[in-house]
Amino acid sequence: MTVNEYMKMINSVIENGKYKDNWQSLSGHKTPEWYYQGKFGIFIHWGIYSVPGFGNEWYSRSMYDTNVREYEHHRKTYGAQSEFGYKDFIPMFRGEKFNAEEWIALFKKAGAKYVMPVCEHHDGFAMYKTDFNRWNACEMGPHRNVIGELKEACEKEGLHFCGSTHRAEHYFFMNPGRLIDSDVNDEKYADFYGPAVYTPEYDPKCFGASSEDTYSNGASEEWLKDWTVRTCELIDKYQPSILYFDWWIHNHSFKPYLKKICAYYYNRAEEWGKEVTINYKHQAFPPTVATFDVERGALTDISPVPWQTDTAIGKHSWGYTKDNKFKNSRQIITDLIDIVSKNGMLLLNVGPKPDGTITAKETKVLTEIGEWLRKNGDGIYNTTFWRQFGEGKTNAEDGFFKDNDEKAYRKSDFRFTYKNGFVYAFQMRPDGKDVKIKAFKKQVPHDFLVKSVTLLETGEKLKFERNSKEMTIYTNGYKSRNPICFKIEIE
Repeated sequence: MTVNEYMKMINSVIENGKYKDNWQSLSGHKTPEWYYQGKFGIFIHWGIYSVPGFGNEWYSRSMYDTNVREYEHHRKTYGAQSEFGYKDFIPMFRGEKFNAEEWIALFKKAGAKYVMPVCEHHDGFAMYKTDFNRWNACEMGPHRNVIGELKEACEKEGLHFCGSTHRAEHYFFMNPGRLIDSDVNDEKYADFYGPAVYTPEYDPKCFGASSEDTYSNGASEEWLKDWTVRTCELIDKYQPSILYFDWWIHNHSFKPYLKKICAYYYNRAEEWGKEVTINYKHQAFPPTVATFDVERGALTDISPVPWQTDTAIGKHSWGYTKDNKFKNSRQIITDLIDIVSKNGMLLLNVGPKPDGTITAKETKVLTEIGEWLRKNGDGIYNTTFWRQFGEGKTNAEDGFFKDNDEKAYRKSDFRFTYKNGFVYAFQMRPDGKDVKIKAFKKQVPHDFLVKSVTLLETGEKLKFERNSKEMTIYTNGYKSRNPICFKIEIE
C-alpha cells in the first residue's frame, strides 16, 4: 500500500468511526482503567545507539555535531564521519543475547503492569517489521522483529504492550551532518538519515533554545503524511495499549495530523475492544483527549486528571552507555509513591546493552523495586488519591528534567493514597520511632473514625492514639531503608 492509499484508508476509518479528527469529538476520552490501576510500567530504549554506548541515545545526532564531545570521540574511535557514519553501526548491532521472554519476566518480577519499548527513535531505525522503512531490525542488525517478540511475550505474561515512536523529530535530527563532510550528505542514504533539514531556524546551534521560533516552520506536508502513515501502520500491526510521542509533535504543523492519528487510533481500539490512550508532552493535546506526560519530573500537587512521569534508572542517558550512573531503588520507590499520591503513573526506563542484555545495576534496581511492591503494593495498585497528597516540608520540584537527585525526605514526610475504605500512609524516611501524622488528628465535631492501623509490610496490627494535634502510631521500633506503609481503616 502506498502512502496516499494508506491516507485514504485512514480518512475512511475516521469518516465511519465514532471519533472524528477534531478536539470536540476527541475530548472526554477516558483514561484506561487498567492503566490507572496499574500505576507502574517499563520503558525500553534499545537501538543502534547502544553500540557506541557513549554520551547518550542522541549519539546519532551528536556524532556529527562539532559543538559536543561525541564528535571528537567518534573521530578518534571510529574514524571520520565521511568514512564511518551512523549507518555503519548497524552490522555491529546484533542483539545476539536478546530474549524477549527474559526481559518481560524481569519486568513482571519488578511489579510492572505495562511495557513500552521505543519502536523507532529519532535515529530513524525501526525496531519492528514495517512496509515503510527498509532500515529496520528485521532486515538489518539483529534481524529480529524486536517489537513483535516483546508484544508476544507481554501477552503471555498478562502485561499490557505499549509502543513509543520518536520519528517526528527525525525530520531535522541528523542535520548537523549537513554542515560537515559526512555520509549524511550522501543521497544513497537519504531514506535513512531523513530530510535532515538545515535552514537558519533548524540551526543545530539553536537546538534546545527556549524560543518557540527555533522550529516554528514545522515539517513539510510530505513528511507529515509519511509520518502519519508510519504511525498508523504501527497502530495496525502491533495494537499498542498506549501510544507514546516525544516532544516535537507540539509544533503547530503537526496538529491536523495528530487529530487524524488520535481519531484513527481510538476508532481502531473500539474495533479491538481495547481501552487505549496517547502519552504526550507540553501542549500537544488538550486535556481529556490524551494523557499528559512529564519527562524526568513531577507535579507538586494532585492533578484533577491522571498523568504520567517517564524517567530512567540511568541518570545521564535513556539508552545504554558505558559510563552511565544509576539511581538506587529507594529513590525510584519514593518517586513512585509521590507520583501515585498525586494521581499519576510512573513509566521507568531501562537501556539494554547492544547484545540484548540488561545491565546488572538496572536488574538489581528492578528486582529491589519488585521486592518492595510485593510487600507494599496494596497501597499503590488500584488506588486513587486521598483528600491531600501528603504532609511534610519535602516536595517535588515542578516541571521537566528535575528528578536526577534523590529528595531529602525526613521522618515527618508522608504520602497518602486511598482504596476501598482504607487510607495508605507512606512514611518516606522511617527512623524506627513512633510516627506522628497531623492529617489524622481528631477534628471535632466533624470527624472520621479510625478503626485500625496495620503495618503493611508485616501485617502487624499497631496501636495508635489521636488527639487534636496528631495521630501517633506505635511502630514497635520497626526499621526499614525504604518507605513503610500504614494501612489505616476508616469508618
